[in-house]
Amino acid sequence: MKLTKTLLAGTALALVAGGASAQEMADEMTIVSWGGAYQNSQLKAYVEPYMEMHPEVSVTWDESSAEAVAKLRAMNEAGNITWDLVDVVAADSIRLCDEGLAMEYDPEDLLAEGDDGTSAEDDFGDLLVDDCFIPQIVYSTTFGYRTDLVPEGADAPSEICDIFDLETYPGKRALEKRPINNMEWALLCDGVDKEEVYDVLATPEGQEQALAKLGTIKDDVIWWSAGADTPQLLADGEVFMGSTYNGRLYSVIEEQDQPVGMMWDAQVFDLDGWIIPEGLDEAHLARVKHFVKFATDTQRLADQAQYISYGPARVSSAPLVPEEMKQHMPTDPANSGNTFLYNYEFWADYRDDIDAKFQAWLAQ
Repeated sequence: MKLTKTLLAGTALALVAGGASAQEMADEMTIVSWGGAYQNSQLKAYVEPYMEMHPEVSVTWDESSAEAVAKLRAMNEAGNITWDLVDVVAADSIRLCDEGLAMEYDPEDLLAEGDDGTSAEDDFGDLLVDDCFIPQIVYSTTFGYRTDLVPEGADAPSEICDIFDLETYPGKRALEKRPINNMEWALLCDGVDKEEVYDVLATPEGQEQALAKLGTIKDDVIWWSAGADTPQLLADGEVFMGSTYNGRLYSVIEEQDQPVGMMWDAQVFDLDGWIIPEGLDEAHLARVKHFVKFATDTQRLADQAQYISYGPARVSSAPLVPEEMKQHMPTDPANSGNTFLYNYEFWADYRDDIDAKFQAWLAQ
């Protein structure tokens, strides 16, 4: 009898502890992302479903992912971390992880196994690029162009170096206001072999070569900072062609029915995912971990592909992607005949220095 009472008491204590543990999860999260069509896909695929399951939780969005590294450095310096979960590209994750600003985690502890029973580590595979990065999607940066502005007698632009051909394809270009991708494309179109681009770009001479090539179209460039900029510039007819994320172009072409075409040549594959800032209090960390396990499971990552044409980072999610979306994925064989593989490690090592040089060049 005494043993039974002890067991019952222990069970009651465990239930109370379990309830207390659940109550210790924060009931609000600040999630940082990129805005636009991509953030909307996150909202629809897993934030809204999560909030329906947990109506006590409120989510505040911050669209500062492009500035995540600088802002997290400043928060850390001030000892005041106000973000709970941050969407970043893989290279920024590497930098934040190296600097101790992102939390390291064990995939088998934090992430759900695949619906087919595959371990999280095997399901995400090589996309786990560092000890902090929680992969979500594979996307590409590529070019869209106005189909109705292609000069009479000219073929539609189909090769990456067409962006530098102002004679055949006059008109404004839209390029991102940062060196990443622009420097690689410039070197490719200045005769550097694809396999040697990063070796060349690692040298001061190679950096000057890339900037000189970009200088040939600099006067005809509108520089963008937000992913929604180029689709809007294309829709308004303010540029003939411009770079942006393939999912943004999908939205302007398929959903808005604008006269815009996609140019896949030398599209740059990249990864996007979450990092959890280092230094969260226990209640916020518990909530974020609970959300991340849900938001990155097999079904949720497949669901995201219903709203935007990015490939899910889990192998087990791919078969669940709707058939009508597969043709719009950057990884579709019809679109990936000539891709450029982004070098995360290079940009993690060289980003700050090349950024400074690029911004100084822009100001000239």
